[in-house]
Amino acid sequence: MRQAYLQRQGVYRPPKAEGIFFGQPFDQALDQALREHTGQRCFVLVSKSVKAQSNYLRRLEKTLGERLAGTFDGVTAHTPRESVFAAAQLAAKAQADVLITLGGGSQTDAGKIVQLCLSNQIDSVEAMHRLVSVAGKPAPGLYAPKQRMIALPTTLSAGEFTAYAGMTNTETGIKESVQHPYAVPAHVILDPELTLATPMPLWLSSGIRAIDHAVEGYLSIQAQPFSQSADLQAMRLLPQALKRCFYDPEDLQARFDCQIGMWLSMVGSQSGVSKGASHAIGHLLGSWAKIPHGMTSCITLASVLRFNATVNPEAQLIVAEAMGAQDGDAARHIEQLVHELGLPSRLSDYGISADQLPELASLCMHDRWIPTNPRSIPDAKSLLPLLEQML
Repeated sequence: MRQAYLQRQGVYRPPKAEGIFFGQPFDQALDQALREHTGQRCFVLVSKSVKAQSNYLRRLEKTLGERLAGTFDGVTAHTPRESVFAAAQLAAKAQADVLITLGGGSQTDAGKIVQLCLSNQIDSVEAMHRLVSVAGKPAPGLYAPKQRMIALPTTLSAGEFTAYAGMTNTETGIKESVQHPYAVPAHVILDPELTLATPMPLWLSSGIRAIDHAVEGYLSIQAQPFSQSADLQAMRLLPQALKRCFYDPEDLQARFDCQIGMWLSMVGSQSGVSKGASHAIGHLLGSWAKIPHGMTSCITLASVLRFNATVNPEAQLIVAEAMGAQDGDAARHIEQLVHELGLPSRLSDYGISADQLPELASLCMHDRWIPTNPRSIPDAKSLLPLLEQML
């Protein structure tokens, strides 16, 4: 009787965060966040591009004053193990008790992993295997971070809202997952001014990535009512706000709307709602093919939607309506949006050829989100036709 009317079951687990500041100047918000921390020795991870192209780091350093214990700008794209370990060594030497990240997804992921390196006494690059998630759960015996983190994002990658991170094993080319409930940043500061120096292709492509979060979250086999409501609002906000940014890069309200949409797109991820093949393939396109993080969704999402349409056509109509697609075709709407924003959308745009697809398919099968794709992908051979659509 019970199963006859209870269509869905699950558990929503809110993130272990302490506060998200939005809409106020980042230096004011940072000062307020630090008053809520017990630690006062701040170690900053900043991207080279933010450091070189803006005065935001100088403003941050001025706000910190004597609380600044050190700065590191050596974390590179896709968060290779070696650069994260180098950051952790310097943070330990500086006796940091607060980590601050200023940049995109790679800096955010690095900050989360540095927290865990410090609390688990990781003393070599090789020892970082102790942090890697097992069967989608935190590594056994992992200690919670003692040094909490404040994230100041400059893109729409949205990793600052989750308790997991990715790091690239440079020996295998595989992006490994690391997670702990308290790895999520204690505070996030959303200030659209921080995004003005972000290169437009990076800003827009990371916005497509945020749409990918919302779309695959809404269509997930583990979707939850609360997260689906947030996903729909994210899908309503992001496409139009991204176009406004494209046509007027100085429009702070459009950038702020993008940030709010990005935040909403992560509600499901915060609670562990699984994603599908777009995210899984995207992980490998980043770590194996070195395609920039946001650009991967420009390539994967539309094709994955078409691939999955045989099993979730009604849900895809709702997705299409939320994004404003007049014809009800969510995949076509994504393609048109990517084209209007002037972003590359094919594997061939990055020099990937048909003869490389079997290797890519084989690697993708190791990703945690292939088994949770709405349409079953039992083996690499089954994945090949989907990859061929992306060429």
